Amino acid sequence: MLAELKAFYTVARLGSVTQAAKKLGLSQPTVTTQIRSLESQYGVELFYRGGRGLALSEEGARLLPLVKDLLQRESDIEFHLRNAGQMQGRLRIGATAPYYILDLVKTFRERFPQIEVSVEIGNSQQVIEALEEYRVDLAASSQPLEDARLTRLLLGSDPLVLAVHREHPLATQASVPLGALAGHCLLVREPGSTTRLISEAMLAKAGVKPAALLEIGSRESIREAVLRNIGVSLIARHEVPDNPELRIVEIEGAAMIDEYLYCLKERRLARLPAAFLAVARESAQP
Repeated sequence: MLAELKAFYTVARLGSVTQAAKKLGLSQPTVTTQIRSLESQYGVELFYRGGRGLALSEEGARLLPLVKDLLQRESDIEFHLRNAGQMQGRLRIGATAPYYILDLVKTFRERFPQIEVSVEIGNSQQVIEALEEYRVDLAASSQPLEDARLTRLLLGSDPLVLAVHREHPLATQASVPLGALAGHCLLVREPGSTTRLISEAMLAKAGVKPAALLEIGSRESIREAVLRNIGVSLIARHEVPDNPELRIVEIEGAAMIDEYLYCLKERRLARLPAAFLAVARESAQP
């Protein structure tokens, strides 16, 4: 029944059988069959099915928090068993960027070469969600969360700068006011990116509207777009690659991007997360 409950929970959370199947690594018919099997076995209707797709029924809404708790318990058991022995196993880390986290991973691996480490890159929303759902053990994000369930450690801070192509009209400037972006195409990350949220807040506060916004779904793709002189982008200074085709232009009064390492408080004393947090504290900026 656990597989059927996972299918139900994922469809309910994502609102789509197609997206749920993709997330679970299953075919769409398999997910549909699992949900119908659950409904048939217990004589309940978990979703209303109409022309606009699936909607959670009243019974489904009551079941959802119970299934969430059950799946978290399953993850707790797996986590306990995986870390029950002496400093061995696998540490899973979610990160929004490699800059800070990879140095920490290097130091951690030098001390604990027997530990397998995996790093999953995503935007802030994605990595924090993965942490809350027990899919990663730690999450490095620039999103400043105040959440009683989480403990956080500041890894470092970096100003937002403007990355431009060397032939762009702004490339000759050492610094510009935010208003200088009004006449140019601004390349932005996907929704859920903290860099995008901070950039949009800065622009709104200054009353600046770029000539155009072009949404590109990854940090690497934005760099490639800047290299092709498609537009300019507000990004953290350390994320600008060392490339002769690029120029860094300071933004007057630019916001700072802080990078934090998050851990669920209930797991901060588990062997592997605790060991990595200790490495991070030693390396964190004062």
